[in-house]
Amino acid sequence: MSDLLAARFQMAMSLAFHILFAVVGIGMPLLMVAAERRWLQTGDPIDRELAQRWARGTAILFAVGAVSGTVLSFELGLLWPWFMEFAGPIIGMPFSLEGFAFFTEAIFLGIYLYGWDRISPRAHLYAGGLVALSGMISGVFVVIANAWMNTPTGFDLVAGRPAHLQPLAAMANPAALQQTLHMTLAAYAATGLAVAGIHALLLLRDPLNGFHRRALTLGLLVGAPAALLQPLSGDLSARNLAEYQPTKLAAAEALFETRAEAPLTIGGWPDLAARRTRFAIEVPYGLSLLAHHDPQAVVAGLDQTPEADWPNVPVVHLAFQVMVGLGTAMALVAAWGLWALATRRNLAEQRWLLRAIAAAGPLGFVAIEAGWTVTEVGRQPWIIQGILRTSDAVTPMPGLTWTFAGFTALYLFLGLVVAWLLYAQVIRSPRHTDWHRLYHPTGG
Repeated sequence: MSDLLAARFQMAMSLAFHILFAVVGIGMPLLMVAAERRWLQTGDPIDRELAQRWARGTAILFAVGAVSGTVLSFELGLLWPWFMEFAGPIIGMPFSLEGFAFFTEAIFLGIYLYGWDRISPRAHLYAGGLVALSGMISGVFVVIANAWMNTPTGFDLVAGRPAHLQPLAAMANPAALQQTLHMTLAAYAATGLAVAGIHALLLLRDPLNGFHRRALTLGLLVGAPAALLQPLSGDLSARNLAEYQPTKLAAAEALFETRAEAPLTIGGWPDLAARRTRFAIEVPYGLSLLAHHDPQAVVAGLDQTPEADWPNVPVVHLAFQVMVGLGTAMALVAAWGLWALATRRNLAEQRWLLRAIAAAGPLGFVAIEAGWTVTEVGRQPWIIQGILRTSDAVTPMPGLTWTFAGFTALYLFLGLVVAWLLYAQVIRSPRHTDWHRLYHPTGG
């Protein structure tokens, strides 16, 4: 394995592992705050138990996410030193602000965990709200830095070096709003529906368990609206790609030739030799509508980019199809779940809905991994779009294959530990028999 390939694999594996903790760190605090707020309103011990269990889950995931995030920060310097030399002065500000948000989250998470019955209920709830807010802001700053890599602004290129740096302009790059919105919604949708999916599965086995009914309801209330809004966010992202990263969009849709009235490609496998996508379903005018809101619009194809600058088209296309397909499935299940809540259906009796929610539980995380594959692989061969090639940014340090293997083993071990802790501390339901209640119309 070449050093470049090993470095890319190691970074990809680290990001794929860390992103799961990052998105849950955004979504889970909102769930615990929602549960505590309901407890303060109703006095129901189920809500207090949910808030405490979800807080423990947040703490576990926060701790492991801090470890994997620290590893990533070291990897940026060790694996990609020339990238950091070029980009550090420009995008150092969002990384610094992310660190500030991270420490704020840590402080108030400690207050939340140890403040039960020690501070006033209102102060405790506000502490949880600050955990949720700072976790979301932390993710936003990281995504802003990634958006800059896709649409670099805030500097002038003089003799191949950045000059006249404007960090605020770099943070306000053209992809920042679309990417942060898309990622934040994805975090809430994935986390909320994952929690709903776990408790839907458990409710199928134990329909009288009020703990699972309440957790399912709160998971849907957090995840379902985000899943329904996500397609609108995807529309904004597609239009941004069409304007600023047309090669990435062309690879995602496997559009080899520039054309007007471009169709939307569903499925299929790109044949690079034949310059066509085999076995695909084409929706007439679909891509022109998606990219420009005009069925007659011209969409740039891969023929506008030298083939040496193409990303891995089959990988990008497959990842894009997975992301869109799973996002659509999640939106449909979310709409079904919200309809059941709005019409005050008894969720424990909606067996097919429970099965659908359980099946949709892991889809958000798979869609997020696929979406980041589109974002990162679709930008290749550039680490900074149009400015710095990935091959020019990699470290000259040898032996990266062994470090890749070592970090893979470490992440597998951490993943098993986290799975066990979450099962023991969060997922396994309490056995208070007074929480097994008769059905009531709201299902919550």
